[in-house]
Amino acid sequence: MTRSVKKGPWIDPKLLKKIQAMNASGEKRVIKTWARASTVSPEMVGHTIAVHNGRQHVPIYIQESMVNHKLGEFAPTRFFRGHIFREKGSKARKR
Repeated sequence: MTRSVKKGPWIDPKLLKKIQAMNASGEKRVIKTWARASTVSPEMVGHTIAVHNGRQHVPIYIQESMVNHKLGEFAPTRFFRGHIFREKGSKARKR
């Protein structure tokens, strides 16, 4: 279920304050955050935000196409490592 349009998008207040301070000063640096539920706003475009995926911070460069998506969408928490490889010479169970 999505957030109501009346309420507007949710952005972590601490993250928003850091972005606004960087926009005012004109500096560019990586911001670490754990706020995966925050919505990407147009103010964030052009910044690099390191989003925590449960194990490490994944750096994400924010582009215009990412606006109105959640930060957590760009830092996957699960990685598919593939299925078990069976050697050619092994005997398979016959029915």
